[in-house]
Amino acid sequence: MDTDGSKLLSAGQRFWEAFRACLEENRVSPDRSAYYVGWVKDFVRFLPGKGLRDRSMEDIEGFLASMRKRRGISEWQVKQAERALTILYEVFLPGYAPRTEEMEENEREQATKNVPSRKGVLRDQPVPGEVERQYAALLDTLRTEIRARHYSIRTETAYVDWVRRFVAFHCYADPTGLDATATVKEYLDFLAVEREVAASTQNQALNALVFFYTHALRKPFGEMETFVRAKRPRRLPEVMTRDEVQALFGQMEGVMVLMAGLMYGGGLRLMECVRLRVMDIDFARCRIMVRDGKGQKDRVTMLSERFAGPLRDHLARVKVVYEEDRGKGVPGVYMWPAMARKYPRAASEWKWQYVFPAKSLSVDPRSGLVRRHHINESLVQKAVKEAAARAGLTRRISCHTLRHSFATHLLEARYDIRTVQELLGHADVSTTMIYTHVLNRPGLSVISPADF
Repeated sequence: MDTDGSKLLSAGQRFWEAFRACLEENRVSPDRSAYYVGWVKDFVRFLPGKGLRDRSMEDIEGFLASMRKRRGISEWQVKQAERALTILYEVFLPGYAPRTEEMEENEREQATKNVPSRKGVLRDQPVPGEVERQYAALLDTLRTEIRARHYSIRTETAYVDWVRRFVAFHCYADPTGLDATATVKEYLDFLAVEREVAASTQNQALNALVFFYTHALRKPFGEMETFVRAKRPRRLPEVMTRDEVQALFGQMEGVMVLMAGLMYGGGLRLMECVRLRVMDIDFARCRIMVRDGKGQKDRVTMLSERFAGPLRDHLARVKVVYEEDRGKGVPGVYMWPAMARKYPRAASEWKWQYVFPAKSLSVDPRSGLVRRHHINESLVQKAVKEAAARAGLTRRISCHTLRHSFATHLLEARYDIRTVQELLGHADVSTTMIYTHVLNRPGLSVISPADF
């Protein structure tokens, strides 16, 4: 790639390009997005010594007021600038939404009172930024321990959020001075009794707090038997018939039907599909390599011949976007830290690119780099849900239903359950056995006495 500085975008240019793409994804027409970018640039110049992430609501109000005093500025332009700043903080830079000084002062005052709850707010709902203000070092240690074990960004986000809630529940008392066993049990009881959370949610909270005390605070619990894990209900999976699957596909198009086809055709989980890299697709052998799946396990599954052709065409279009990014100097895709250190150029190689990249650039939450990530999984979930509604399917249909249907249809076709287990990536065949309960074939079904 030509590294001539005149052909590479600076970090600042990439930021504005990514923001413009974000605007257009949020229904700002391309012919107007430049004006929105211009208003935000004016806002940057309005307070040159203050970063975008450090600005308050008063700064925004002051900027809009100054616009109204300018000659030639109409009220519709002020409204346009206001919307540009709303998209900037609520969509492009989530987590940095400006707050008024009065809001922060009132919330801090409430947080420092020795009361179990604030009016209208759950006891474990933290004041925004308060835990970070008091215990930033502890949260940083927690993140370091999580990353040292190569846990995903989702696990990191979930564990940090549970610690925030736990600290808020105990009125922001220093966790190092609390009786770990008693306070954790009290919080878990609160989750079960007052918040009435699902068993899986309560167990996740327990896992997060055990990790926090054991690895971040170096205060491991004595006997884990002290905590009673909530029993998760054993539910039968929702499974579509083959006709229902085809009806669902008939209501989808483009990238969405391709992703749905890969999930159904290979038994992929949603995030396994979203995170596929170009090198994971083997067209010659019609198979897909699933890397770092659930439980950090790799496995091989099949690539449906029906979707192999559309996938080739899709990758050809993705490569055009990839070459444009390389020409603009956009940083490569996310790589696992150890891999990035060992192969520093791999992130920019074609084989490592995501099969389903996002339409716009985004800010990496860990490194802060503006790069092209994979497609947002919520878009796929929404597309499947809406397609199911249009197809008139009355049962609950989700992306995971496609995986359930894959397994059930293979068993209906009399494939060996061990083979299905390997394709699904189940560690224990007993997990796969649940699909035998939804089959309707001789030996596994009973005729109703009403039909005798």
